[in-house]
Amino acid sequence: MTTSQALPPALAEIVNDFQELEERDRLTLLLEFSRSLPALPERLLNHPELLEQVMECQSPLFLTVESEATDNGDVIRLFFQAPPEAPTTRGFASVLFEGLDGLTAAEILAIPDDMPEQLGLTRAISPLRMRGMSAMLGRVKRKLANGVRPAA
Repeated sequence: MTTSQALPPALAEIVNDFQELEERDRLTLLLEFSRSLPALPERLLNHPELLEQVMECQSPLFLTVESEATDNGDVIRLFFQAPPEAPTTRGFASVLFEGLDGLTAAEILAIPDDMPEQLGLTRAISPLRMRGMSAMLGRVKRKLANGVRPAA
């Protein structure tokens, strides 16, 4: 399995970690990722209207995208909320968080839409769940294309 385009280093490393595993062990790695999804900051917890639901996900998943000014230019910050009883959904949200948070909008927009398939989970996870994973990436990219609000 190879990537169709160069991925940002953190995301490329995650994809590589999945690809190096036997197929049966990839789901275990996804479940490990589910445990590392950061909680929402309090300013978002108290304002659910700032989050957007990804309806294509089987489990309730909400996200928001913000821009943060840094000394090296603007970077993107991602925030996800998914219930603990939805480990595959949380796992993929965590993959996106760890692979994309802190990148520029241009770097994220350049990520190939087939990136979720590059994890090698298509036989371990139902097509509906895979569609939800792709929808998360698509939603992040759409929000970036439409402009994001500055971080609070």
